[in-house]
Amino acid sequence: MTTIHALQGDITQLDVDAIVNAANSALLGGGGVDGAIHRAAGPELLAECRGLNGCMTGFAKFTEGYRLPSRYVIHTVGPIWKGGAHQEDQLLRSCYQQCLLIAKQLSVSRIAFPAISCGVYGYPHEQAVNIACEEVTQFCRLEPSIKEVIFCCFDAPVLVLYQTKLTSK
Repeated sequence: MTTIHALQGDITQLDVDAIVNAANSALLGGGGVDGAIHRAAGPELLAECRGLNGCMTGFAKFTEGYRLPSRYVIHTVGPIWKGGAHQEDQLLRSCYQQCLLIAKQLSVSRIAFPAISCGVYGYPHEQAVNIACEEVTQFCRLEPSIKEVIFCCFDAPVLVLYQTKLTSK
């Protein structure tokens, strides 16, 4: 059975098999979580990302973790919120599905996610949290190899949303 929980902290410090990077489509670093992961992993991460030729929204690719405690970084490009009529929910769901499929392929048993698309991409937090929890819960019911999923939150309001959603299940 999978343990799914949320905590507030720095995803780059988590000792798990893989962390998820809420990346931009170039995969070459940026602000927020993306920039923090690139800084913590070191220049080798950027060098490997250059060879990936970017990533489309709703998809994911992986790299080594380099100087991070995690062995892998799974990079996914979440949708930019444009009001909800541009397949944003479908694309966000796909981000979680793709990351979990890669985690399964890599034999990851412990994975941490940030709040994908909740920063500068402007996704409504409660809606994003609901999608994240639904997709992870559904996948983990069918995939027993993933033992722990952590939703690592940058700030307390998003943490409360995750905790509320997870305790209501």
